[in-house]
Amino acid sequence: MPICIECRCRVKTLYTTYSKADDRALGKGVRLTQCPNCKRFADKYVEHDFVVLFIDLVLIKPQVYRHLLFNRLGRDDDKFDRSIVRLGVLLLLFDVYLTWARIEKLSLPLTSPHRLTYSLSNHEPATNAALLEAQPLVLQYLFFLLLVVSSTLAFHLPIRLLCSINPARIRKGWGRKVWRRLIPYYPHPTPLSTALLVSSCTKLFPILLIIWEYDLPSSATAVSWAVIVNNIAALEILMDCGYLRAGVLVGVGAGLRTAIANFVLKGVGLGTGWGDGTAGLGDVDSLVGVWRAVSSWVGKVMGKR
Repeated sequence: MPICIECRCRVKTLYTTYSKADDRALGKGVRLTQCPNCKRFADKYVEHDFVVLFIDLVLIKPQVYRHLLFNRLGRDDDKFDRSIVRLGVLLLLFDVYLTWARIEKLSLPLTSPHRLTYSLSNHEPATNAALLEAQPLVLQYLFFLLLVVSSTLAFHLPIRLLCSINPARIRKGWGRKVWRRLIPYYPHPTPLSTALLVSSCTKLFPILLIIWEYDLPSSATAVSWAVIVNNIAALEILMDCGYLRAGVLVGVGAGLRTAIANFVLKGVGLGTGWGDGTAGLGDVDSLVGVWRAVSSWVGKVMGKR
């Protein structure tokens, strides 16, 4: 059953078609339903195109998330909508390109035997590209595809698992109280993954690298933090659980995703940029700067709501 995107009140229909001869895509022959609770249009985005939806997604407007998660992509059979499957594949393939371009520019680990050999022969610091170029191109693509798939699963599965645990099954005491305060109960895994995929559309921004040349590591860091902020907002809007509990879920998923990615990269002898002595102070400073900017932005957004 659809909901009002303003007050979350359930409504029977979002619009009424009173003329089949007109074009609904142009807003003709359609009358939007007025919410009986807040007296505003139940879902104004019925008449808007995807460009407006994408812009409002980037601006983290709760109304557009409710429109997508409840009124357009939500299903009663707890299955993924076809458009979400296509979006997930697109984000996966695009993430392979970004990860590949970022990882190959990182320095090899200090313990790698290829580091000294490459440095002596080329008189420049050895990067992961020196080790990757020795492998067939198809093998490189399959490796990064596996890396991205495993990282994505490591991000989604813990969030789905934690939200599926009923606090009533936890033994009474301080453990149940802490669990209720930190982990929301939401036994519908498909909408959770749908919210995370929809809020990850910000990953498509680096496609501008095809037109303009940017510093890829800095751009990847900024986009990663923007995606995390969008993930937190999407989970909070879906479950109405508060930013703290949504942030805990995203933090757990993001931490496990990073751990899995670093484990895979180190397992094949590639540098990760962290924990191997190759991360520079500039990387840390840029990460702190992005964190402060994002924290300030989240504070403003939460203050306006």
